[in-house]
Amino acid sequence: MKKIRVSPKMLALHLAVIGAMVFLNFVLPQREPLAFALLYGALAAGLDPFSLCAGYLAASAAALSFAASLSAAIQSAFLLLIWVLYRRVGRRVGLERLLYAVIALLPFLFLFPHTGYALLPLSPLLWKLLLSALILSLSIVFEGGMSAIMLRVFRSRLSAGELAELAVMWLFAGVGVLRCVGERLFLLVALTLSLFAVVLLKRSAAVPFSAVLSLPLVCVTRTLTPLAQFTVYCSVALLLLPHGKGLSAIAFFLVFTGMQGADGLFLRPVSDVVLTLLVGLLPALLVLCLPERTMRRAEKTLLFYRERALPRMAVNRTRRAVGEQLYEVSSLFRDIETAFTAGDAPDRSAAQIQSKLLSKLCDTCPNRPVCMQNRLYDSLEKLIAVGRAKGRVNLIDLPVELSAGCMNSAGLLFSLNHLLAEYARLDMELASAREGRRLLAEQAHGISEVLRELALEQSEESLFSDEERRLFAALSKEGLLAGEIFLYGEGEKLTVSLNLPCGAEGKKVARAASAALGIPLSLSEKLPLTADRACFVLKRKPIFDAAFGVAGTTKEGQQQSGDTHSILKIDERRFLVALSDGMGSGEEARAVSDKTLSLIESFYKAKMPSATVLSTVNSLIAYSSEETFACLDLAAVNLDTGIADIVKIGSPVGFVLSGETLQVLEGESLPIGVLEAVHPACLRVELRADDFLIFLSDGVTTAYGSSSELCAYLSRLHPLNPQALAEEILGDALSRYGGRAEDDMTVVTVKLMECA
Repeated sequence: MKKIRVSPKMLALHLAVIGAMVFLNFVLPQREPLAFALLYGALAAGLDPFSLCAGYLAASAAALSFAASLSAAIQSAFLLLIWVLYRRVGRRVGLERLLYAVIALLPFLFLFPHTGYALLPLSPLLWKLLLSALILSLSIVFEGGMSAIMLRVFRSRLSAGELAELAVMWLFAGVGVLRCVGERLFLLVALTLSLFAVVLLKRSAAVPFSAVLSLPLVCVTRTLTPLAQFTVYCSVALLLLPHGKGLSAIAFFLVFTGMQGADGLFLRPVSDVVLTLLVGLLPALLVLCLPERTMRRAEKTLLFYRERALPRMAVNRTRRAVGEQLYEVSSLFRDIETAFTAGDAPDRSAAQIQSKLLSKLCDTCPNRPVCMQNRLYDSLEKLIAVGRAKGRVNLIDLPVELSAGCMNSAGLLFSLNHLLAEYARLDMELASAREGRRLLAEQAHGISEVLRELALEQSEESLFSDEERRLFAALSKEGLLAGEIFLYGEGEKLTVSLNLPCGAEGKKVARAASAALGIPLSLSEKLPLTADRACFVLKRKPIFDAAFGVAGTTKEGQQQSGDTHSILKIDERRFLVALSDGMGSGEEARAVSDKTLSLIESFYKAKMPSATVLSTVNSLIAYSSEETFACLDLAAVNLDTGIADIVKIGSPVGFVLSGETLQVLEGESLPIGVLEAVHPACLRVELRADDFLIFLSDGVTTAYGSSSELCAYLSRLHPLNPQALAEEILGDALSRYGGRAEDDMTVVTVKLMECA
């Protein structure tokens, strides 16, 4: 025997529909079967016909008439037969179901007891015809509402038409509740739904929802007072919700009590007062006692289905695909790095050289057996070791036993020197190839790291969050209605995109968003969407900002300075400042400095690791020319932490001026390009608000004679403006030269400030 499984949700839905049928038959005074509309709508929506028809027959008892029950029995039997037959043949009931509904209403016309109404002087049969038309119209509306409940509620956003159909269903069912069980039970249900709408939606949409809940009461009392009362209840609760749902629920109850008191509640018997107050108190207690986990789950469900989910999913899918592809490319470059660093040819060994010498000189020598017997080959190993150390050998390097025993010592020396020279040349070529592979491996490593970071960043998904709801509310308070809100990323990578009117003030938007999210934000971009709408992109505001100063002059008699500087914004949260001093002065020194800074800027813009940047730039400069070098001062500063990673290569001292304290920055490395492998002096300094970072070219530092004299001068300064500081230092250095620049002179200053 096949077991029939009934899910709790479907069972609850069937019971709710049957209960609503009962209440619908209490809407009209003579208990006309408006429940038929719900029966038809539920059957068309796909609910179980047996339970529905049984429920409809039970609901007919509201008329307290055998004829009414007989009419309902014939109707339910006819519709049950139709739906069962269609189910047996495996078909859905199509548009012909309207014809079946018309036929099913015939028993109502001829069997249902009805005396008509005094409203119009019509016969009972004409009244039943009018009521049949009403029931048929409601059947069409209820079909749409039941389909929305079955297929769309808590699955997707409802259309305006579906919302209207559900509102009509609530109107008629609510009137039935009022006339069946009284006002208090209706108020208990409606107030509970209203308060939950406030707590879950947390937005103005709860107000029209509450207004719809009051409509049955409006119809029964024939006054708009309930509409106004429900609107006030909801608005007050919504206003206090940011201070906590507890305060909101208490305010809801107090306003309800006040409204009822104004209607004369406290003049009624004590039992009426207690029961009425319980009607307002129970929804508040239910909201407060419901588990927080259940509330959060309901909030997320409602948030998901009222947002535009597909565009967000499309963006996430694209970001995820791009992230995966970037990660694959990153792995490829990692494999390239491994390939370049593996498989180096071994160094030329003494055994190889000895083997070649033996095959070239000794294989045909008639004295070879004697040499082997006297172990002269051990002395040959000593000679080869000397040759590898010196690069060549001569007569005085010959061991005594080899000089006495070898018949062709001159040929031995000549051949050995020839092999040593050949192997030295091959070793140089191999070293050059190794250096080239190392350089390529470092670049592959750098590219791999950049792509990996991009892959991780792109793989972050945008999720529905409470932050978006808070942001919407905060913008609404400022009069800014956001069509869409989109958040992704975390921490310093947080990005907020808003669809706002073009005329919205960027600072006002950033201020409201910062207050809502508790994170300092600033406007990063403003992108036009339509003629009157724009996308405002906000990103986390760094803690610090920076101002810069530059002052310089060329060497007397030169047209161009050999010093160059760079101030580069790496990204939203980091900047780079650098000073390069080419050896010498004039155009050639200028070209070296320009080339050095240009390479460094390009690498940092690509977000390559600092170690890779400096090593690669040094190699490229070293390969380009043997006599062009550059000294370098470089600082990459994080505007969130104030941490400055400082690199000094062959440059004079730098300084951090912090109030009355002067910190000296110095390194001992050679200039870029002097050696193929640069070893920069790397320092890490934490800059604070109002600190000054000072870089000087050697033309400035030389003017002071010693570092102590320069430190003493800088310690006396109390600067406010970085440009004024740079000009003051340059002016003082020039005065020490007697007003005549003996070298290219450049001063670069940076002041760190807290963001406003």
